[in-house]
Amino acid sequence: MFPNMFPLTPGQFPIPVMPVQAMTQQATRHARRVYVGGLSPSANEQSVATFFSQVMAAICGNTAGPGDAVVNVYINHEKKFAFVEMRSVEEASNAMALDGIIFEGAPVKVRRPSDYNPSLAAALGPSQPNPNLNLAAVGLTPGSAGGLEGPDRIFVGGLPYYFTEAQVRELLESFGPLRGFDLVKDRETGNSKGYAFCVYQDLSVTDIACAALNGIKMGDKTLTVRRANQGAVQPRPEQECVLLQAQQQVALQKLVFQAGSLPTKVLCLTQVVTEDDLRDDEEYEDILEDMRGEGGKYGALVNVVIPRPSPNDDTNSGVGKVFLEYADTDGSMKARQGLHGRKFGGNQVVAIFYPENKFAQGEYDG
Repeated sequence: MFPNMFPLTPGQFPIPVMPVQAMTQQATRHARRVYVGGLSPSANEQSVATFFSQVMAAICGNTAGPGDAVVNVYINHEKKFAFVEMRSVEEASNAMALDGIIFEGAPVKVRRPSDYNPSLAAALGPSQPNPNLNLAAVGLTPGSAGGLEGPDRIFVGGLPYYFTEAQVRELLESFGPLRGFDLVKDRETGNSKGYAFCVYQDLSVTDIACAALNGIKMGDKTLTVRRANQGAVQPRPEQECVLLQAQQQVALQKLVFQAGSLPTKVLCLTQVVTEDDLRDDEEYEDILEDMRGEGGKYGALVNVVIPRPSPNDDTNSGVGKVFLEYADTDGSMKARQGLHGRKFGGNQVVAIFYPENKFAQGEYDG
């Protein structure tokens, strides 16, 4: 307004002034950045920026208008973490609700960076996520996966999509009862998304379960099982014996899912009899009678077959198994539900459905 009030003398230069927008960005930067930990080795700046921009839009977390919420990403590839800079303080606070979200097949940690100053941030905008965010759109429904918090929360990924909630629970409960469990499902279709979270009642089995289950193949999938917030942790030496038993149990459970998921009229039981039990004629007849009586509780039993070892100690097909043939699948399904997991002679019975054609042909080694 008054251009000549402070005239410049020769050789004098105007003092540079930082634009107001740049000053604001610098002052709010600590409150607009988000720490993302546990990234996969293949993650890069573009993939992280695209993912979080899409997710923020999906949960209705964008409050600064149209466009991408992410303005910048810095990745530390060696330590597998990133700093994701958002457009606004409010959007960064909304991103805090994304802790545990699955990125490139594994859950990531979403936290405030170490330079975050809560007292300064309080004057810049909301410091908590909006309670009305649509977290269900990205599989983080409050009260389900989001309710299973703490360092002992386990991520179970790579589950075949056809696995039911009951089957996944059954596999996980090989190690003990669960305190919490959530099979994440598509909000619109109700179908499994192929991953789940759980917490055991006995927290000491957390690492054992992770070590036993991680990497095993289920159909055409390979399971990824680890602490959701820490990655893989090896069991302590004193847990090795328990781990071995757990791995054996998982191997048996694996048979249930791979070979015995589809109902047939024939049920195959293992962990019921030993080879020595079958050598004595009287004992064999007693076992046969017991199996007829027990199996007959669930439906019309057509046949009971318990393969025996041959006198010359040759390995016979199916020795150690008990086959129950029912008149219909209704009987075999009730029998599997009633017998699978029961204790028999100190062992936990494993019951799977057996191919009817193989049973009819006397092939018992499948």
